Amino acid sequence: MKVDVVTLDSGSAGSVDLPDDIFGLEPRKDILERVVRWQLAKRQAGTHKVKRRGEINRSHSKIYKQKGTGNARHGSANAPIFRGGGRAHGPEVRSHAHDLPKKVRALGLKFALSAKLGAKDLIILDDAKLNEAKTALLSAALTKLGATNALVIGGAALDENFAKAARNIPNLDVLPVQGVNVYDILRRKKLVLTKAAVESINGRLGTETGAAA
Repeated sequence: MKVDVVTLDSGSAGSVDLPDDIFGLEPRKDILERVVRWQLAKRQAGTHKVKRRGEINRSHSKIYKQKGTGNARHGSANAPIFRGGGRAHGPEVRSHAHDLPKKVRALGLKFALSAKLGAKDLIILDDAKLNEAKTALLSAALTKLGATNALVIGGAALDENFAKAARNIPNLDVLPVQGVNVYDILRRKKLVLTKAAVESINGRLGTETGAAA
């Protein structure tokens, strides 16, 4: 599929051919949901923790004798039934990550790219470079392109001036092509890919497709 390539100042820079097996698929919401859940679960810190009865710094002695007091039978004051006692069935430090097959992750990325192209929210940029790190210049250029809420995927190494200029622009994310992922693609309205990013994605997903076959 032929898609027009534009420059940062909204000029024309030819066209690029996007393979249908990566950018022309019919998106499946269930696959996208699985990949997003996998990403978000993996990034959770999992550091929530409560003290169990064995970790409470109180006496472990029996609080009163077993019989003759008229009260219920109790042992240690660390029991969860008491105020200041341990917590029963509380969270522990753990990893929330779960496995997801590599083929499903690759398919999810293809569906995310296809969804953006199908919704006409994909912009192919000739190159993401600036002569000087000026936020106002970049903001004006992106507004002219219609990419006020966008994810910009550059090449293997981001242009330093472009990355610095993008820092203070709200609703704009900039990533190298190694960091392309389903969650960041879907959370922004527009997806902006440089020609270098397109070549890298084609090589990566084409290789994974071949390996899966």
